Amino acid sequence: MRSHGKAPAGASAEMLPAGVRMVRATNASPMTEAGTNTFIVGRGAVAVIDPGPADPAHLAAILGALAPGECVATIVVTHPHLDHSALAPALAAATGAPVHAFGPAGSGRSPGMARLMAAGLAGGGEGVDRAFRPDSLLADGAVLRGSDWELLALHTPGHMGEHLCLAFGDTLFSGDHVMGWAPSLVSPPEGDMGAYMASLDRLAATAWRRMLPAHGRPVDDPAARLAALAAHRRGREAQVLAAVRSGALTLDLIAAAAYAGTDPALMPAARQSALAHLIDLAARNLIEADPLPLSDARFRAA
Repeated sequence: MRSHGKAPAGASAEMLPAGVRMVRATNASPMTEAGTNTFIVGRGAVAVIDPGPADPAHLAAILGALAPGECVATIVVTHPHLDHSALAPALAAATGAPVHAFGPAGSGRSPGMARLMAAGLAGGGEGVDRAFRPDSLLADGAVLRGSDWELLALHTPGHMGEHLCLAFGDTLFSGDHVMGWAPSLVSPPEGDMGAYMASLDRLAATAWRRMLPAHGRPVDDPAARLAALAAHRRGREAQVLAAVRSGALTLDLIAAAAYAGTDPALMPAARQSALAHLIDLAARNLIEADPLPLSDARFRAA
């Protein structure tokens, strides 16, 4: 672990409650809002959550946000998407800190999704960091500790099979599972709608005081945000199911009906979300897919 000095001019570090600093990457986009939020937890020997995209300027900003004598002792990646994990190797090389995560891309995929992928399910690879290899695997319930911080890993698949949230007392680093500006993309085979809803339910069982997402502003009413996300997904599910019951047979027709009025630039993501709902509905025997719930299947009501 190597220590670094004071922030250079232009470094962007935000102090947040509960011993947390935030440095935002300059990777704004329709999918990342203002950019990826990289969090620094603790003082002295700190943890860095979600190093962000492979941007030398962001690496310099993270290191510059450390106080004199501080060092990065631990790096944690919530999931292997390029806007979260791609900078991890460079940050590890600069600091000597190990990289912790649930696993590489694909390691958290459910058996059902793996079967569909073997049958030809493609797509869903938006921004996957296929080169990512953590030094240490974090199972559900694993704990990382520093002198003044403790992070509890919660496996929350859905947005991605490898997704982790990290509990810091009653504050939750929610990664992309609960974002502060929009619902998460759930894009099969990396994304799994059934798992996403189950993870929302799991998080809703705890009285969080605040959530700190990797995109968007802090969530100051986590219970309301979780309820709103669940209601949004149930509403979309109802629209997808209604489209099938009305006779829409293909993914394109179903997505057009369920996501009517969506910005055309966002329709590829909407199509993948519709497919995620269809896969989940088929798994619950609410619809039928011929031959399997793949993007080229024919769908009908059960």
